[in-house]
Order: sequence, then C-alpha cells, then structure tokens
Amino acid sequence: MRMNCLIVDDEEISRKILERFVAQTDSLKLAGSCENAIDAVNILKTKDVDLIFLDIEMPEMTGIELIETLKVNPQIIFVTAKEDYAVEAFEHNVTDYLLKPLTYARFLKSVNKAQDNIKQHLSAVSPGYIFIKVESRLLRLNLSDIDYVEAHGDYIQLHTKSGKHMIYSTMKHIEANLPREEFTRVHRSFIVRMDRIADITEHNLMIDKHIIPIGAMYKNDLLKKLNIL
Repeated sequence: MRMNCLIVDDEEISRKILERFVAQTDSLKLAGSCENAIDAVNILKTKDVDLIFLDIEMPEMTGIELIETLKVNPQIIFVTAKEDYAVEAFEHNVTDYLLKPLTYARFLKSVNKAQDNIKQHLSAVSPGYIFIKVESRLLRLNLSDIDYVEAHGDYIQLHTKSGKHMIYSTMKHIEANLPREEFTRVHRSFIVRMDRIADITEHNLMIDKHIIPIGAMYKNDLLKKLNIL
C-alpha cells in the first residue's frame, strides 16, 4: 500500500530532510511540500492525501489550526522541535509526534504506524460491498461487480455487471468510500475499477467496450498504479 503524503513545515531544512526521507521510502508518494498551512489547505482541495507531516508553530495558521479545518481525516504526524505539544497531539488524535532533529529510523516507525492505522480503517469500512438507495429500499452492491462510476450533474451512475444504478451523490463522496487499491479516478467525471481496464491509449481507456476519457491531471496517478512491464 502506497500513501500519498504532504509535508507542511516553515523550516526549509526540515522540509528537505523530510522530502529525502519520503524519497527513500517505497510506501510513500510525495503529493506536495509547502512552507505554510494556507498553501497546504489549497493542496488538500485538489489532491487526495493519506498522511501529513505537519509542523505546529507556523505563521498565519498553526498546524493545530490546520487540523481543525480539515473535513477529511488523514493520518497526522506532528513534526516539531518542542515537546510541549504532547497534550495537543493526544487531544487531536494524531498518529505520532516526531521531535527535531529528525532521524530516518524514527521517521520510518511513524510511517509504519500510519500505514497500520489506514489498513485497519480500510478493513473496517470496506467490507467488499456498499448499499445504495433505490426508490424506497436499500440495494446491496458488491464492489467487485462495479465496472466504473460516472458523474451526471448532481447524480452518480454506477455501471455494474448487472446494469446501471443512478444515485444522488458526489464524485468526491463516492471516491472517498471506494477502496483506493481497487478503484482510481481517471477523469473529473469517471472513477474506474482497476481490474476492469482492458486497453489504454494516450487519452482514453476501455472497459467492456465502453471508451472512457483520461483527464490530464489524473493520468500520472493512473500510470503509476498500473502493473507495467
């Protein structure tokens, strides 16, 4: 399992060390590195992040204030030169607490802890099926039956082996509730099941004779997930 991570630290030396540690760690992919929490907020609006390495004392917005603005709950690892924030770390349920100067061994221990937390969460919330509301009843859909998801205005259409199902939802909500190891977003209007992809060209992919566009901003993530020989 590879985690998308974000570094937020106003000290350039600390950012560079963390970037080097991330590059050395196969289970991590750097989604961004920024010197303040405001830039981090903007990155989080456009990218899915599993783990944040977060400095606490920063100008304009502190790390703790950033946590309080989050609508999603990524793993948080505090990175600070002071031990005074242990209580805040506990109260905000952060994953771990790294003290500067940083060492790779301690960094890796924190990363492994974050990865274990995510795996436990996925096993708890993703039992292999979802329920969708169809008229006055709830219909169970196995995730393995879903070929792809398509946006239709304020609605989402689930394309499955047995047919199509239209539900009232958003792509962001659906994406957050599908296991990332099995599904990936390839376009602002499409999420596909990885093992259903039959063919890929420069700008499109094919699932069961259906041609699905690949958006430029999603192409690199798609290619990195593919098992290319």
